[in-house]
Amino acid sequence: MNPDLQRLQPYPFEKLAVLKAAVSAPENLSHIALSIGEPKHQSPDFVKQTLIDNIDKLANYPTTKGIPELSEAIADWLTTRFQLKSKSINPSRNVIPVNGTREAIFAFAQAVIDRSKNPLLVSPNPFYQIYEGAAFLAGAEPHFLPCLETNNFIPDFDKVSDETWQRCQLLFLCSPGNPTGAVIDSQALQKLIGLADKFDFIIASDECYSELYFDEQRPPIGLLQACAEMGRDDYRRCVVFHSLSKRSNLPGLRSGFVAGDGDILKPFLLYRTYHGCAMPIQHQFASIAAWGDELHVKANRDQYRAKFDAVLNILEGSLEVSKPDAGFYLWAKTPIGDTDFAQQLFAQQHMTVLPGSYIGREVDGNNPGANRVRMALVASLEECIAGAERIKQFTATLNK
Repeated sequence: MNPDLQRLQPYPFEKLAVLKAAVSAPENLSHIALSIGEPKHQSPDFVKQTLIDNIDKLANYPTTKGIPELSEAIADWLTTRFQLKSKSINPSRNVIPVNGTREAIFAFAQAVIDRSKNPLLVSPNPFYQIYEGAAFLAGAEPHFLPCLETNNFIPDFDKVSDETWQRCQLLFLCSPGNPTGAVIDSQALQKLIGLADKFDFIIASDECYSELYFDEQRPPIGLLQACAEMGRDDYRRCVVFHSLSKRSNLPGLRSGFVAGDGDILKPFLLYRTYHGCAMPIQHQFASIAAWGDELHVKANRDQYRAKFDAVLNILEGSLEVSKPDAGFYLWAKTPIGDTDFAQQLFAQQHMTVLPGSYIGREVDGNNPGANRVRMALVASLEECIAGAERIKQFTATLNK
């Protein structure tokens, strides 16, 4: 077996299951789960119908590159959403459809890391655990940058040494962040692009939460948009990952894309042809429909706004938490240890949240996820309100 498999940690939800198994939840309360970031809003009916209308495509093998119409729809969406130069995104050169970004993020590291050069894969901390697993199995050492409240939950890139950047082959960004919801601004992105040029590394920006934001006049900036603001229309050394899971409430469709530097995507496409991960054609047509409509996305944001407003209003004065820049997570401080908080909340209120330390790593004696919990406001408005009331009752018992 590949010895690097031994370096993989259990997934956060495996740890959470063990934590909960040590206690019993009250049977008189229904379970409220705010631990997993799985969208629960209704999937768009027109996307479902498109899937049904093309179900006969089951009889056809899909290609890794996908049908041209999908890449064209993605290129059009990217150009409009991120104010890119017209025609700078070539559908056949700068876009690859993928089966959800989870597999693509992992596969990308395998394709671009040169394990013969003692590589680093630099990542935010806390983080989406795929980044770490991708590093280990690509033969790279993960290097974690803490996302602390003192820097608005953005890594302090100015504190990274030249030696670290010199060894860095791949920098993963997550903006808006999971779990913090923090958005990296254009100035920081452009500085990172300059560092990538100086030290010759690739920037891979996970932007799967980019369409969940609060101010309709100020959508989060993306990495390709920062490139465009620099006049860098070849998107050199930069790639982005986007998904329909959160944007369109389609996690089961397993549809997303990678876009950016065509010189990087060309060998990545070669890797994918051997990887065997082509998107079913009926899913491609459904994806075209989803990328081409913004009304359902706006309605999706409206639902999240209502939940954030209601929950934060209830929790005010009970738990130290604030509205994030974007996304659907609350990143709350806990008055006791995060694992104790999560376990006791489950035992007393039959409610599940994710300990922050499970999605962070200890570096120099500090885990930036410690004493925090992640709450995904994915349940219905009614359930989120009920959950906030239970947390308020629970924290009141801690204060006593």
